[in-house]
Amino acid sequence: MRLSTLAAIALMLTATSVGAKADDKAVVTAFYNQLLSAPNAADIEQRVSKVVVDNWVSIPTPRGGKDAAGLVKSLKGFGAAIPDLKWSVQEILQDGNRYTVRSIATGTPVKKFFGVEPSGKSFEIMTIDIHTVEDGRITRSYHVEEWAKAIKQLSAK
Repeated sequence: MRLSTLAAIALMLTATSVGAKADDKAVVTAFYNQLLSAPNAADIEQRVSKVVVDNWVSIPTPRGGKDAAGLVKSLKGFGAAIPDLKWSVQEILQDGNRYTVRSIATGTPVKKFFGVEPSGKSFEIMTIDIHTVEDGRITRSYHVEEWAKAIKQLSAK
């Protein structure tokens, strides 16, 4: 009995030492609600600084650049082309300080987007991201979006 009690205590200590902080999931959720779904927010620079570190790494590297300043530039570009851009989180899985997020991105471009002229058509695509959170902010993000599907939806006759 004593051995099982010690094992249980050791397991609890291990679990709490490698687990994420309670607010880490909130910062991941903010990435979608406060950044990706609000690219035209007047305070986008301040929002980005609260969610990602300055030397945030994005893989693959977006057009704006792979750090926080690049994220701001990319968000503003998306916001100009797709003012109604929304990212809806469908599922978040956690492993320590890493979060895998499955989401749906939707929008209706008002400017040329990936070579497709605006026509009033909208797109809906799936995205998968893996974020690493350290000290309450995202330090690294791997992301995959179905942009080819968006182009197909926007250019369909």
